[in-house]
Amino acid sequence: MDSERANRHPARRIGRVVLAPTAAEHLGSSLATEDQKLLRRQVRPAFLDSDPWRALRILSEFVDGFDALAGIGRAVTVFGSARAKPGEPAYELAREIGRLLAEDGFAVITGGGPGVMEAANMGCQEGGGLSIGLNIELPHEQALNAHVDMGIEFRYFFARKTMFVKYADGFVILPGGFGTLDELFEALTLIQTGKIEHFPVVLVGSEYWRGLLDWMRGTQLAAGAIAESDLHLFHLTDDPAEVCRIMREFARRNHLGETTEPAPGP
Repeated sequence: MDSERANRHPARRIGRVVLAPTAAEHLGSSLATEDQKLLRRQVRPAFLDSDPWRALRILSEFVDGFDALAGIGRAVTVFGSARAKPGEPAYELAREIGRLLAEDGFAVITGGGPGVMEAANMGCQEGGGLSIGLNIELPHEQALNAHVDMGIEFRYFFARKTMFVKYADGFVILPGGFGTLDELFEALTLIQTGKIEHFPVVLVGSEYWRGLLDWMRGTQLAAGAIAESDLHLFHLTDDPAEVCRIMREFARRNHLGETTEPAPGP
């Protein structure tokens, strides 16, 4: 395939397989992502034939994730919009937070894609830390950004989300879309219900998050859907140094180990 055609029709990755656009002519619907196949309603014979094997693929994602991440030490997961661009406030905040966390001895985990994820991974490398990206197979491929030291690719959102929570000692939530909200509320739900220990959840960007927090207090709390204590499950700040202070103090209180020595100060 010549370069002009490749630019117009980029190759597509499915799991560990890379397919040229012409493969669609031969494979048709098999180009669907694994999540799409799992959730698609099928007739009984296809269901019986495919799902047992799919269960093994799901198991392999958990095994690979556990094996790769078990030894990373203390870490913080950073979420935010894939659409943020260099120079924009959210991008630059994520880069600074990634750098400061790395200098404090934390690994930084992101979704491995562009935008806020790229910025946090970049900052982590600049701070001398371990930069981790957990990428997800999407209908339109999201490649790992260039600032990931350890990258793991997932077909299934739920396997990937388990890794975000299991190996993080805190969450940093920058401005983002539906995926960011999904991760935020899943973390709060797991903490609220006692499924995981209470670790720091820090919202960064008071102007962006203020409307949501006002709605939670004025509507959800007023309706009795949440408790007053639920509003204390997270922090709100605009200061990267405050984010790192919260994570550092939590790590100290809980005697969390380090994988590397913190970078020396200026």
